[in-house]
Amino acid sequence: MLRNVTVGLDGSPESLAAADWAAHEAQLRDLPLRLVHALHRQPHTYASLAGTRIPSPARGSHHDRAERLPRETSARLAERHPGLRVSAEQSTERPVTALLAASRNADLLVLGSRGLSGVTGFLAGSVALSVVARTERPVVLVRAGEGAGTVHMSGDVVLGLDLEDPDDPVIGFAFRSAFRRAANLRVVHGWQPPSSSGYGDAFDIEPNAELGARVRRELGDVLRPWRSRFPGVEVSERTPVGPAGSHLVNASRDAALVVVGRRNRRTRAGNHIGPVTHTVLQHAAAPVAVIPHD
Repeated sequence: MLRNVTVGLDGSPESLAAADWAAHEAQLRDLPLRLVHALHRQPHTYASLAGTRIPSPARGSHHDRAERLPRETSARLAERHPGLRVSAEQSTERPVTALLAASRNADLLVLGSRGLSGVTGFLAGSVALSVVARTERPVVLVRAGEGAGTVHMSGDVVLGLDLEDPDDPVIGFAFRSAFRRAANLRVVHGWQPPSSSGYGDAFDIEPNAELGARVRRELGDVLRPWRSRFPGVEVSERTPVGPAGSHLVNASRDAALVVVGRRNRRTRAGNHIGPVTHTVLQHAAAPVAVIPHD
């Protein structure tokens, strides 16, 4: 099966930013880029991949736009990224169905996320969240920068690491991402002392100095073999006290990419993303990679 980076395309600024990010990533990986445009129409409105409700255009204009979008986007990306191999396809399936099918043949799926404002980060729309919760492949969510179709590419890679579940696919994705970018890797593990009774108490670490030292040792033990495998990646480790999601959101403000995990499991309500990952998806300022694992 042909390896590729796949991006969901709907013409929104968020999806165009995702396409630029995906083109850059495809070149870093020396892989072709695949554009997937879902053509399924709602009777009155349709949802962009970023989750925004948009009035449905007239049938003729919708068809014309649908025909032009993949072709024009492919040409723009090929011009911006010389040597990039780009292909485009259209699907009449609903966006979630089309993207899940496309992700099965991709090394990485990239989607746009709807921006909120300022430092509040972004809120992933229903389509993006549904795909993130159900796909078995890594997904990166990208929001548009100050200009339509742009995204900040530079900065460190940030890894949110759960010491209770330090899964290799998540750690490996972060190290490889930092290596490809010649970027530093910041590893963040937020933890809560058992003696803390509330948010304010969480930052009084003195009574828990011994436990804090043990957490740092455990983090160092988990990362040691990965440091050996990627000696060129400069790694910094942080074990702040308090909610992990909040610390990762803070770290995202000057990052190129935030990497978090999602356990493959189902609840009665459906597929599960997890509270830390959900917080990061809602508020992070940088693109977020969600890596499913067992």
